[in-house]
Amino acid sequence: MFTMGVAGLRRGMCFVELTRHLPDLELVAVCEQKKAVAEDIAKRYAAKYAFSDYDEFVKADFDIAVVATPLPFHVEHCVKALDAGKHVVSEVPAANSLEQCRLLLEAVRRSKGRYFFAENMNYFPFVLQWKKMVDDGMIGKVFYAEVEYVHDCRGLMRDADGKPTWRASMPPIQYCTHSLGPLLWILRDRCVSVSALHTGVNVAPELGAIDMEVAILKTANGAVVKLLCGFSVEREPPIHWHCLYGTKGVLETKRCGWDKHKGYFSGIPHLHDFVEFPEPVLRGIGGFGHGGAEILMMKDFLRSLVENTRPPFDIYDALDCTMPGLYAHESAKTGGQPVAIPDPRTW
Repeated sequence: MFTMGVAGLRRGMCFVELTRHLPDLELVAVCEQKKAVAEDIAKRYAAKYAFSDYDEFVKADFDIAVVATPLPFHVEHCVKALDAGKHVVSEVPAANSLEQCRLLLEAVRRSKGRYFFAENMNYFPFVLQWKKMVDDGMIGKVFYAEVEYVHDCRGLMRDADGKPTWRASMPPIQYCTHSLGPLLWILRDRCVSVSALHTGVNVAPELGAIDMEVAILKTANGAVVKLLCGFSVEREPPIHWHCLYGTKGVLETKRCGWDKHKGYFSGIPHLHDFVEFPEPVLRGIGGFGHGGAEILMMKDFLRSLVENTRPPFDIYDALDCTMPGLYAHESAKTGGQPVAIPDPRTW
């Protein structure tokens, strides 16, 4: 049995709810700026502690700290939890700046706790299926990929008083882990260079939010990747789109609600539609946690703790899919000049 504390009870409610589905995980503490909210959630879920002060939260007695606070606080809160000897589950992205990437890595290296990056897209059914297909060589060597995350998030870019939040000032390409996370996991690869451009501010000038950014990346294994992110846009519905081109075929996700995930394989003259939920544990809980992805994700992390093995998505994986977005925006500020992306394993 592992005990867990959750900080940030907006996004973090998914992790709170997980404790009702995972018998090996007990919710012990919750933390939220508004103490009344924390106390209400603690009462509803029978948690022992309710905090409004994060420093007090990490002093409490539990094994795993979930950091689901806003992005600007991810590294600060992860570092404090790691230094307190706790295992950490961090929401995405891992860091908000290149300097923060180094601070986070240093904290992970000196901590007795394990760091797990909660990229839930890695556990979407199509990703699990594609990973096996690529591992089995069904589409050969992947040499080109396109990934997109486009979602009108303007409603989240204002606070209760109508003032712009951190989401409005965040360059969209920096929220790229939902695209690069599963892609790099499938390919067992990392990005080594990037050139990017952004559209400027057109849709929401009152927020000052960049509409969209697009990047061309090169991976260590020689693949070319086109990455598009946009969150100040007129678009419905939101879209995650992935497409892989290999020497023996193509894999592509659906573009809209009535579409299907597809694949083409050399020697088979038609498209194949893939089932959405191949994992038996997802049956009956498809409406929970991004189609059940969070349950699979946490089960995977807990298994690694029990077996004392490398976390399934560790600090280097986290930085591999966070740093390209940070460097991409640096490129976009120069009008697209290529920028090298270092390997944090050499730091």
